[in-house]
Amino acid sequence: MTSSSSREVIVEADGGSRGNPGPAGYGAVVLDPVTGETLAEAAEYIGVATNNVAEYKGLVAGLKAARSLFPDATVHVRMDSKLVVEQMSGRWKIKHPDMKPLAAEAGRVFPAGRVRYEWIPRERNKHADRLANEAMDAGKRGRQWEPSDSTAALDTAAARNAATLPPAQSGPPGDATAGAARARAALATGAGSAGAGTAGDLGPGRTGTGSGVWPGTVAHPTAQDDGLFAAEEALAAPASGDFEAQAGALAPTGHAARTHAPKADVAPVGAPAETTGPETTGPEAAGSAAAPASAGSAPAPAAQPASAAPAAPGQGWSAGPDMSAPATFVLLRHGETALTPEKRFSGSGGTDPELSAAGLRQAEAVAEALAARGTIQEIVSSPLTRCRQTAAAVAGRLGLDVRVEQGLRETDFGAWEGLTFGEVRERYPEDLDAWLASPKAAPTGGGESFATVARRVAATRDRLTAAYAGRTVLLVTHVTPIKTLIRLALGAPPESLFRMELSAASISAVAYYADGNASVRLLNDTSHLR
Repeated sequence: MTSSSSREVIVEADGGSRGNPGPAGYGAVVLDPVTGETLAEAAEYIGVATNNVAEYKGLVAGLKAARSLFPDATVHVRMDSKLVVEQMSGRWKIKHPDMKPLAAEAGRVFPAGRVRYEWIPRERNKHADRLANEAMDAGKRGRQWEPSDSTAALDTAAARNAATLPPAQSGPPGDATAGAARARAALATGAGSAGAGTAGDLGPGRTGTGSGVWPGTVAHPTAQDDGLFAAEEALAAPASGDFEAQAGALAPTGHAARTHAPKADVAPVGAPAETTGPETTGPEAAGSAAAPASAGSAPAPAAQPASAAPAAPGQGWSAGPDMSAPATFVLLRHGETALTPEKRFSGSGGTDPELSAAGLRQAEAVAEALAARGTIQEIVSSPLTRCRQTAAAVAGRLGLDVRVEQGLRETDFGAWEGLTFGEVRERYPEDLDAWLASPKAAPTGGGESFATVARRVAATRDRLTAAYAGRTVLLVTHVTPIKTLIRLALGAPPESLFRMELSAASISAVAYYADGNASVRLLNDTSHLR
């Protein structure tokens, strides 16, 4: 072995917070720069903290792990946090009081001049990211991370190997090794990362307005609004990609939607990570909302708050008509990620994957279609990366800002994140049976129940309808929130969630009137992708 005086090591570190601030953890790994061998790992659940605090704690832990191995080594730190890299390199000032002592502690581990910092894209920091998520998962269970429980080193090695080997043959249901390796390899190679970066890298919002209306002033839907999916598609086995959609086709009746409590604020894209709150993660379901009257129109009547179980308004032709402009929500599911073709659980508690190359093409196609068909007056997105990228493509065409709404994130699938249905059946059969039998049951490892998600989405719907009465708003979100919004608008039972198909980059639409009535105008339109 090379002497410690001449030894160089790589430290990769990351941290995350499910809520920002919220339950947080960090991960760090020490690597041999020549062989890529894992020399040491560190991870810890740190309670409630921000992303940036967790990232700094991961850095400190990684540096200390390197020093314990080679006290006289030189260290090459690689992180996907631009903030930490720039501050520790001395190019940015450290202003936040929670980070000043952590930065000082990191600076004392090795003498100045023996540590250099490099920013890397998130897809190249998978090992540390996986460790941080393992720590947060352990925290959900009321435990601390244990090295013996970690699979991060194996997972990253599998991803590297899969990237250099021919595609693995499909195995039987529950073939977790081959399936997980292919998905991780796709993520590790940066598929669909064109200018994407992390969830906060979409840059400042754009300003401006478009022209026209789509899908119209929903009181007069166009012929294209009738493009509902064919009956055979609705009855088919899950064909939508991430298990966001797959769950609906596999579950029996008697099932509702699930989620965490949302943030109260709607934060603009590009706001500092320290101040805005994944997924999902909140990681990241059912609701309706109204909005301010458009310029030149009479003010709309005040929206009546709705809940998961509102008092039923007058129905059909017997109800007194509400002639004011409704709040119209155009519901856009994000484009494909590397997990979508694998039909894996992909919620707000996992790796927060980016759009794949196919997903980026879908985002551009839907942006072109929305620009051609008329004005989307506002854009609101889930905080998860795949939605923010999809929303950014539309915003670029329409010249609009994108605002982030925590309540639109997908379900947190807990320990099932990244697994197929068959793999979950193989590993957690009792938990899966309970989850399929009751909307109040949560996935293994502290994920969200469908009932929890329904409460979150309903509250989000009410908040957004009040904020955007009379306007047409694009909500870029996920399968469970969209299905829940549709279900609640129809007054349908929970099992109806599993009678809907929602393809990647599909468009649905619901209009919400001030008297409490809602009208579903479109479901699963994918004509723009053909």
